[in-house]
Amino acid sequence: MDRRSRDIFREIVQSYLDTGEPVGSRTISRRGVQLSPASIRNIMSDLSEMGLIDSPHTSAGRVPTHAGLRMFVDSLMQLGEPGEADKQTIESRLAGSGRRMENVLSEASELLSGLVGGAGLVSTPAADAPIRHIEFVRISAEQALAVIVAESGDVENRVLALPPGLPASALIEAGNYLNARMKGRTLAEAREAVLEEVRSRKALLDQTAAKLVEDGLAQWSGEDPARGRSLIVRGRANLLDDPNTGEDLNRVRGLFAELEKSENLLNVLDTARDADGVRLFIGSENPLFSLSGSAMIVAPYMNAERKIVGALGVIGPTRLNYARVIPMVDYTAQVVGRLLGGAAATKAKRE
Repeated sequence: MDRRSRDIFREIVQSYLDTGEPVGSRTISRRGVQLSPASIRNIMSDLSEMGLIDSPHTSAGRVPTHAGLRMFVDSLMQLGEPGEADKQTIESRLAGSGRRMENVLSEASELLSGLVGGAGLVSTPAADAPIRHIEFVRISAEQALAVIVAESGDVENRVLALPPGLPASALIEAGNYLNARMKGRTLAEAREAVLEEVRSRKALLDQTAAKLVEDGLAQWSGEDPARGRSLIVRGRANLLDDPNTGEDLNRVRGLFAELEKSENLLNVLDTARDADGVRLFIGSENPLFSLSGSAMIVAPYMNAERKIVGALGVIGPTRLNYARVIPMVDYTAQVVGRLLGGAAATKAKRE
């Protein structure tokens, strides 16, 4: 593109990011471009042929395509550091959540959701600490609390559905069985062996207790059992605040359905773990968001050994303020890694 085309394209994208509305030639001319509306229309026609802008309706207004937004972010937008106010907010919110990993990651998801007006996402690291103790505690006729205490001192609680008519003795039997086989081993090390034993009926367990063991192991492994971790999502309701939501409720419903597909979202977040820094997906660039037309910005975070163990990010409409959101996601990942690394170092000194 020549300079005039770049200027017009930049104004179209910026106006769209500001308002979410299609942009016409007269609007562009009023934004300070020193060209006649007729000249602007000619350039807009060229940009349409290049696949960078499109008309969503029969009006003369144009919006950037996903390819256009990608080119804008990659070539025409300047990224810097988050503002001092944003940095202070990130630092204070995360530091105030305590040193427990679960609290830090949950707060990071909530924080990103609030700061950028979208849904915040965090994938937790795989649970790989050796297990010290397992116990089932009945909390109602239909539910029990599964309590796992790791050798590190971390405690994980999960609510499990109980088979109808489960006797109290089955809870004790299931706990004793798992403690005998899993103590001192990580969940990943013990899970498959225990499940195989239960399923092949080698274990001397009552049938209802065996069902409880099997369901419990699946729950403890997280929302993606094969990889032993879960997904934290906060701020779904923020996606309804988009001014254009009323015109496209089906898009939002589709996105909400996608947010329930934890395994698919974890697959997307996994791509950030293999990247050097922030990754951006706009609309159809990822099959998960092809129908909803959403954007996702993700960045990896590290543990105390500087090893990438998870990722965090935000989902929102394609008209996100990329210049602000990308640095904030990156900075949040850095702070999360620093806090988790500091917590691990403090624990190591105590031990």
